[in-house]
Order: sequence, then C-alpha cells, then structure tokens
Amino acid sequence: MIYIVEDDAGIRDMMTYTLGSTGFPSRGFADAEGFWDALKNEIPELVILDIMLPGEDGIQILKRLRAGASTQDIPVIMATAKGTEFDKITGLDLGADDYLAKPFGMMEMTSRVRAVLRRTRKPVQTHELRIGKLVINDSEHSVLSDGMRVMLTLKEYELLLLLARNMGRVFTRDNLLSAIWGIDYDGETRTVDVHIRTLRAKLGKCGEYISTVRGVGYRLEDTQL
Repeated sequence: MIYIVEDDAGIRDMMTYTLGSTGFPSRGFADAEGFWDALKNEIPELVILDIMLPGEDGIQILKRLRAGASTQDIPVIMATAKGTEFDKITGLDLGADDYLAKPFGMMEMTSRVRAVLRRTRKPVQTHELRIGKLVINDSEHSVLSDGMRVMLTLKEYELLLLLARNMGRVFTRDNLLSAIWGIDYDGETRTVDVHIRTLRAKLGKCGEYISTVRGVGYRLEDTQL
C-alpha cells in the first residue's frame, strides 16, 4: 500500500488511479490528520508527501515519521514546487528517499516509486537450509527428506541443524555432546552415536549425508544420491 498526502484533489486522484492501475494499491489524503489516522491501522510500503499542505506541512510530517519507531524506515518521496531547491535539500537532509518536482508526469512518478522500492525493500530472509534432497526449515522446525516430512525429536533436530549449518566440518563426539546436551551433561559419548544412528534411519537416503570420520566423529556433506 502507498499513501499519498496531497491537498489538490485532482492531482491526488490522478496519482491514486495511476499507481493502482500499475500494480501499486494506494490511498490519498488531503491533509496530515487523515494520514496519521490511517497510519494507526496500516503502515504503508511508501509515502508520497507534498511539502505544501494545509496545517501540518510535508516537512513536519517527514520529521515525525523519521522520529517514530514504527515509521522511521518508511520510504518517502517528497513532492516539491519546481525550483524550490531549499525544500528539496531540506527534505533529503531529513531523510527523504527521493523527490518529485511539480509539475511531474505520472510515468515519472511511477518510475520513481519503483526505483525507491527497489532500493529500500529488504531482502526476504530465509530460514531454510537445502543440502541435496534434504530441506531443513528452522522457522518451522521441519525437515523434508527427498520430499517426505521427517519427524525428529528435539535433540535429533538440533544435532542435524548443527551439522547442516557447518557443512563439511568434522565434529568430535565430545563437541556434539557439549553443543547439544550441554557442557555439564554427565552422559557418555555413546549417546551421540545412538542419536546419529537413529537420525540416519529417519532420514532414509538423506541419512547418507551424515558421514563417519573414523576415530574422530561426524560431519554432514552433500553427496550425490
């Protein structure tokens, strides 16, 4: 959603229509009051903000946006009157991401919106690890082996995740015992062997990714199945 704060109804309607028809749903506001009320219910992806507004002007709105914890990262494009370099510099200094000099064309506006969104959109963070036919989704605590869901105990899952996050690294049994069961765990290193054996069995063919390094311990590596 894109919010447009513009007091000229004709320009505001044209901007809203153009953005909507090019795949950017938008809402228009004639003044700061309506804009702030809308922010209570939905944080927009971007704001186009006219500087010359009745009541609270665009510069004041921008200052408040940048001062708010929930609004400080919203991309803002300032709309300035042609030739008002002072307003343009002031807006950029206060954290505006771009500006449009009035009168501007609708194609230019759409192009600038796309450019700002490309620059400011944060990459989607994935919590998924893929090793061959093994898929570990840490946000869901789920494991797929060759497309089939695998049910693991907490310790089995933690053991697999540790190995997967350190592809190719060899862990001794003591390393694994300390990392998964805790440094004060009184059990024997045989506990690790039992869990590795069970883990391999549950993973089926993907269990072959967990290799034994004789006399040392275990590692996970991508082998061709």
